[in-house]
Amino acid sequence: MYPVIRLLTTLVHSHYRPALALDAVDEIHFYCRPWDLDFFAEMNNGRALTLYDLGRFSLAVRTGLGRVLRTRRWGLAVAGSAIRYRRRVHLFNRVSLRTRVLGVDERWFYIEQSMWVRGQAASSVVMRTCVTDKGRMLPAAQVLEAMGMAGRSLALPDWAAGMFAAASQRPWPPQI
Repeated sequence: MYPVIRLLTTLVHSHYRPALALDAVDEIHFYCRPWDLDFFAEMNNGRALTLYDLGRFSLAVRTGLGRVLRTRRWGLAVAGSAIRYRRRVHLFNRVSLRTRVLGVDERWFYIEQSMWVRGQAASSVVMRTCVTDKGRMLPAAQVLEAMGMAGRSLALPDWAAGMFAAASQRPWPPQI
């Protein structure tokens, strides 16, 4: 089940926190709960991806994107991700989730996120995301203009550009 209570709590808290620049790091905190666990008593990998949503929503609210999405009835979409899991997150661990815009190109917003427990990185993900209107992707420049950030650019680091360039070589549709 989607963590609706956590989402609503995150949105309310984010609304009352100071605004952030597009390239700033947002940080939220939560505890690993029993319903986040898999059969090995650690946070389920699918749940981790779901909880990363909370960080992106918080960042959207604090950068002003949330307001733009609401007033223009635009949506958000994830078009790709690359994740690394390095440490287990156990029951009742306090998790710090950090989120930032890693880069922006003509089409995509690249979001970098990480989960930390006791000062140690547990996992990290880079998401390729976009804003949509009536099921169609909007150019990043149009979104930035609506946010009052026209002409703003964030170059994607070479390592991330290479990662998504390599992913574009993958066959689609899948061969199995």
